[in-house]
This record gives sequence, C-alpha cells and structure tokens, in this order.
Amino acid sequence: MWFGYGSPAGIRDVSSALRLADQADRDGLDHVSVSDHPYVADLLDAYAAIGVLLGRTTRLSAFVNVTNLPLRPAPVLARTATSLAALSEGRFILGLGAGGAWNAITTMAVPELRPAAAVQAFEEAMQLVRGLSDGGSPQPTKHYPIGDLQPAAVAAPLIWTGSKGPKSLAATGRQADGWIPGHAADWLSEGYRSARPIIDEAALAVGRKPADIATIYNFPGELTSSPVRRTRGEDGVWIGGSSDQWVEELTGAILEHGAGGFTLFPRGAEPFDVQLARWSNEVAPAVRAAVGS
Repeated sequence: MWFGYGSPAGIRDVSSALRLADQADRDGLDHVSVSDHPYVADLLDAYAAIGVLLGRTTRLSAFVNVTNLPLRPAPVLARTATSLAALSEGRFILGLGAGGAWNAITTMAVPELRPAAAVQAFEEAMQLVRGLSDGGSPQPTKHYPIGDLQPAAVAAPLIWTGSKGPKSLAATGRQADGWIPGHAADWLSEGYRSARPIIDEAALAVGRKPADIATIYNFPGELTSSPVRRTRGEDGVWIGGSSDQWVEELTGAILEHGAGGFTLFPRGAEPFDVQLARWSNEVAPAVRAAVGS
C-alpha cells in the first residue's frame, strides 16, 4: 500500500519542494512524484529534481510522474534508473509514459512517432530497462537496436505507467508493476472502469495475475480541518474533506475496488505542508489500520 504526494516542480518552488520532501520523509510517507515537462522553461528537470530529493531523504521513494519516454532514450533511461536505484538503495521507481503533447515534444528536436510506433517503443523500453538490470539479458529491438550492452548489477526498479489508450494499457498488463490512471481518474470513474479490464486481460494472456499490476491513483483534493457537506461534486469527482472523510473514502477504494496506492495533490486554500501533515499522520496510518496493512 503506497501513500505519497506530488511535489511542486517550479523553478521558484525549490525551497518548498525540499522542505516538503524532508517533512514527508520524517513523517513516513512512501513516495514523492515530480512531473516531466522539460519543454516548459519554468519547471525543474524531473530527473534532476528526484535525484536531489532522493539524496536528501532516507526512506522516501521517488519517481517521475510519468517519464516522457520520447525525450529520454530507453538505453540511457535504463542506466539512469539503475544509477538512481543504486544511489538511493532501491528507492527509485520508474514512472513511464509513451509520450503525449507531441507539439511540445517536437520543439526539443525529437521526431514525432505515430501512435502505434510510440506504444511499441514504450513496451520495448520496459523490456530494455529490465534487460539492462541485474539478471537481465538485453536484446536489440526495432526502436532500440542496441549493441553489446551489459546489464548493471542493480535490481530492476518497479515500473509504473501512465497508460491511456488500449494498446498502451495492454502493454502495461504485459510488462508493468503498476498503473497510474490518466486525468486523475479514480475507481468510480468511467475512465477507470473501461481501462482496467484491458490491463487485466493482457496480464492473463501472458501468464501474469492482474493483481501483479497495482493501481496507484493520482488523487487531487483538499484535506480540510473539519468535515465538509459533500466530498464529491455534481460530476462525481472527488473534492476532499476532513481526514476522517478521506479515510472512509480510501478504505473503501482499497477493500471494495482493489486500490494499490494514492499520490496526493493538495488543492484548496490550506497550506500544502498542513495538508501533507494530515495525509501523513492522520489519513495514511488510519487507512493502513483499517485494511490491516
């Protein structure tokens, strides 16, 4: 069961990002995530950011939510992954996406891939990351015709994907350890209900168990000091509420819908650090106790 948060990632957010990571590490959260949009000038490079965050913490895992694969060639990404895993004693998670926002991606001198090719490269990248990790046997593929590369003596990281389309979801079922539903979709949304069966069917087709692929939700909302009248809006989207209301919601998500974890993105007027403290010290422990984790 994973409880984490999405870090501020702006150039002007450095001091708060560092302070929040220290707080989350001290309070026992599981992970921090950073978005990957290197074509935006005012955002930190995601891999530079998580390297620093891993370096100043002792138990917090970190991942890029999610890595824009077309901008980070898979063989180099594999070396980055094993290096960060070694430096952090296994606290690196590889968040991976096939690539979106091609109008922005191509501004960085990267040629656009057709959707089918992007998904193929995405699946090959997961195979290559494992092949270039301890015990692996890297093989050339269509998109990565590697030479005589040797695997690093570091265990492969967990791979969580941000898959959305049917082919990408199927690749997740065949290869990944976790799935992050897009557009902050949760367990009650049509987006989740229509997508998750594709992952499960693909997993079964290659001899895996659907439970091998955890669902880790990006979950925005406000953690308030007192209960609210409605925790979801007219559209059914989660708004937030008090710690007790969050505990009830997330406990149900785990016990009734098989949720594997949550990445909090605080919303509303209350300060980020205040909401993060409630998440760490009130919500996460209570949910763990309720589900026996």
